[in-house]
Amino acid sequence: MADYAVSDDPEVQAQLDRLAALSPGADILGLDRITRLLGRLGDPHRALPPVFHVAGTNGKGSTCAFLRAALEADGKNVHVFTSPHLVRFNERIRIAGQLIDDPMLAHTLERVLDIADGIGASFFEVTTAAAFLVFAEQPADAAIIEVGLGGRLDATNVIAHPVACGIAQLGLDHQAFLGNSLQDIAAEKAGIAKSSAPLITQRYPESLFPVMIDAAMRARTTWFAMGTDWDAAAYRDRLHYRDVQGRIETPLPRLSGAHQVENAALAFAMLRHQQVVEVREAALKAAPLWAQWPARLQRLERGPLLAPLPEEATVWLDGGHNAGAGQAISAYFTPDRLKGQRLHFIIGMLANKDLEAYLAPFAGQIGHIHALPVKGHEHHAAERFARVAARWGIGCSHHDTPGEAIAAIASAQEPAPKLLIAGSLYLAGEILRANGQFPD
Repeated sequence: MADYAVSDDPEVQAQLDRLAALSPGADILGLDRITRLLGRLGDPHRALPPVFHVAGTNGKGSTCAFLRAALEADGKNVHVFTSPHLVRFNERIRIAGQLIDDPMLAHTLERVLDIADGIGASFFEVTTAAAFLVFAEQPADAAIIEVGLGGRLDATNVIAHPVACGIAQLGLDHQAFLGNSLQDIAAEKAGIAKSSAPLITQRYPESLFPVMIDAAMRARTTWFAMGTDWDAAAYRDRLHYRDVQGRIETPLPRLSGAHQVENAALAFAMLRHQQVVEVREAALKAAPLWAQWPARLQRLERGPLLAPLPEEATVWLDGGHNAGAGQAISAYFTPDRLKGQRLHFIIGMLANKDLEAYLAPFAGQIGHIHALPVKGHEHHAAERFARVAARWGIGCSHHDTPGEAIAAIASAQEPAPKLLIAGSLYLAGEILRANGQFPD
């Protein structure tokens, strides 16, 4: 899948230009190329700190954020590899708690690209190799690795001995790569299971139990499922978690949305079902308030992009783009939160995403759709959004830039409009850059 990463640093940009030229738009899943590439680099993936490996359709990035928060609250140095980035490519690689700096990023990408000739490695495979290379060379107490796409054939699945494997929410997405049924997608995600690590999952329908049981048996490991082997719930403004080791009670996550309770709990379960990296209970209790993960129902600050809006405006940003994300995000906008208003929905979405399935849960919550292009990517045309708006009896307008959409809303002179900007992580990155809010 093509990725248009840019950097203000000329040395980083020179390597990103080389990176962008690799298999543009034609990634093919598989472990052969990444294995050969890592072999040329001395197999750094075999020298990583203890690895927590996380897959899922939705929520895997948030789960990584809660894992990092708990480990760092316990005083651990933690490497983190996630994707995609929002504003800067550096966001993908965090070394012992800090984003990789430009000189190290440029040097590491150059090392990997110089040695990759003839392999046909993709953008993501080279990025993965670069992350593993610096993680192997820089000391840390643990590493958190997020799956890029699927699991079984994802480049990150060369990790042979993780200490825990977790799978967050499952849903239909990337069907061209992963299959058209939930069972197919679950099997691909569960392909990260390893004999060295417990397989920890969120709550799944019974129809997926055979898939998870089969994956655990093939990997010769044990499956620990939410609702069976461990559980969690929000009650009286607290997160209550339990497993065979006992119960813990923590604050609710600072990250917005009821779904973040399950993501935090998945992180807890991964930490509590492994025995390699010790984490104190006090660190688990701190994690829900420590965790940060931008563009997940993020309340935007008043920056350059939002300046035209009235002071009382409220703006949320989310990168979700599939049916499961639509359900989770829409559930956040309760009548109490909307206070009788409807949302101005600023949205751009890639053409390969199911627009109708994503939007359906928002019926009755949206007052006007503001359709945007997703710069540099094939995206749904404004007419697609207009058809949904017509069916719902609401307005729809098209804008060329986020700034034009904000100006249109500001011109309506509503005293306290509520805005949701969503539909694409690429759009979310554009919004954060325009508003001067760079993830750190």
